[in-house]
Amino acid sequence: MEQEEYTREEIDWSYVEFVDNQDVLDLIEKKPKGIIALLDEACMFPKSTHETFAQKMYQTYKGHKRYSKPKLARTAFTINHYAGDVTYQADQFLDKNKDYVVAEHQALLNASKCAFVANLFPPLSEETSKQSKFSSIGTRFKVPLVTTE
Repeated sequence: MEQEEYTREEIDWSYVEFVDNQDVLDLIEKKPKGIIALLDEACMFPKSTHETFAQKMYQTYKGHKRYSKPKLARTAFTINHYAGDVTYQADQFLDKNKDYVVAEHQALLNASKCAFVANLFPPLSEETSKQSKFSSIGTRFKVPLVTTE
């Protein structure tokens, strides 16, 4: 949009080619088989471990062009983002994702007079908050991905 505005305003500039990131976003957040969906699913099963979560990802994404498993890795995985490969360690994913945000705490934070505190957790849509009284950290992370244009 910025580049279109530059053209309209006849500003001298060089065109910047943007890479379509949709396949990476789908890998991370698309239901029912995105990484966040698998993470939320793993959090629902009491016997899940970071190893079982990693194995599920390895099985689910073994043919995905943006996903790879580093050699000799038990819980690590690599995502080829637009700027390059990033390797993640899944060791704490389950524990961190279970850090639920209680709706009442969210409302309290949003009511803060301090803008920084009020913006720490943007309000959930009515649809999302009706689905569950709690929302996982992964689900909270996914909201800006979906709503960003």
